[in-house]
Amino acid sequence: MTILLVLLSIAILVLLIVWAKLNPFLAFLIASISAGFLLGLPADQIAGSVQRGMGGLLGDLVIVIVMGAMLGKLVAESGAAQRIAGFLMKIFGQKHITWAMAITGLVVGIPLFYNVGFVLLVPLAFTVAYQYKISAVYVGIPLLAALSVTHGFLPPHPSPAALVAQFDANMGLTLFYGFLIAIPTIALAGPLFARTLKNMKAEPLKTFQAETKPESELPSTANSFFTALLPVVLLVGTTALNLNIPKESSLAPVIAFVADPGIVMLISVLIATFTLGLKRNFTMKQIMDLYTVATKDIAMILLIVAGAGALKQIFTDTGVSLVIAEGLQSWDIHPLILAWIITAIIRVCVGSATVAGLTTAGIIAPLITTMNVDPNLLVLSIGAGSLMFSHFNDAGFWMYKEFFNVSIKDTIKSWSLMETIVAVAGLAGVLILDIFV
Repeated sequence: MTILLVLLSIAILVLLIVWAKLNPFLAFLIASISAGFLLGLPADQIAGSVQRGMGGLLGDLVIVIVMGAMLGKLVAESGAAQRIAGFLMKIFGQKHITWAMAITGLVVGIPLFYNVGFVLLVPLAFTVAYQYKISAVYVGIPLLAALSVTHGFLPPHPSPAALVAQFDANMGLTLFYGFLIAIPTIALAGPLFARTLKNMKAEPLKTFQAETKPESELPSTANSFFTALLPVVLLVGTTALNLNIPKESSLAPVIAFVADPGIVMLISVLIATFTLGLKRNFTMKQIMDLYTVATKDIAMILLIVAGAGALKQIFTDTGVSLVIAEGLQSWDIHPLILAWIITAIIRVCVGSATVAGLTTAGIIAPLITTMNVDPNLLVLSIGAGSLMFSHFNDAGFWMYKEFFNVSIKDTIKSWSLMETIVAVAGLAGVLILDIFV
């Protein structure tokens, strides 16, 4: 009966978002309160449980998500993203243009949130398609595959960062494992899949043509790559040091401090403020204005994360986790596959990758100790499931259709199928890694 009530709570969330068209934050709040009543939590404790859940999850994530948004905004506005894309085009040339676009999406997609990366890089893909007289879909899908993978798999993006916090995983290790899975996944869903789309017609609207900066206004290639990839270098580097330096060493506390994801992102933003901002003749006021705009852009993401934390806390405080744990122990299915299936179902129903990932986390997080599974791989399994088959209820589906100006049928054959390949290949990668870690 308890599991049925949990499913009813999730059904309420799905209906509020899909049918009632409610804002996901409001939907999470209503679903959390409804779950509290349904699962027998005393009425005077429900509000406190919701508040604890929101505060507990946001406390771990506000710095990471906000600093990530600021860094991404500066990378975009300074021209660093354009410089990286141009550099990779020159190296790969027309013959391997899809690989250049995939790598551009991977490198630039690390600091950029998905929607920002989409709006910034897709017009560049259109410019390349026009220049070489090839299909915009053929050029664009590898780019979007890379952006999707970074969005679903790699911190500091909101969903994987939130999952790391909820599962008490290691952000550096998750990022390292994520890269191991991301590279073959992007290759399969991007350049290799794009070969089947060479003849798909697309007529991108002129409105979405890129407004490129003059070469003289762009930062150097070294500066662009260094600043965009600095969070990755710091996270992976400090994680490696932590694993190899004895705990009694005097350097251990210093490395542990620098390895904290929030500190990594703060250091990265401060350095970027100089390398891509002040050094490039931006005034401090211009840079701070950019950061303010970036913060406004991700305000709703923070609220959705907070709402997911509230639902998780209700499940925890009502003791549902123990009941679910007992129920799942009788299932003859691998925990990583189970997490992927739950996430994929919610994703197809709701449309939002972030909502799907965080909702699953609320169900799975309390069970980590009983599941005998690596929490870092669990983050990636849920991340892969959250990208399953994007369709009519996903904003990304419509952004792709309108930007590329293709039919709904061709959108499903290209965009939706690409997202499905990412989800399935991601799960396969997680299961292979699980053999070795």
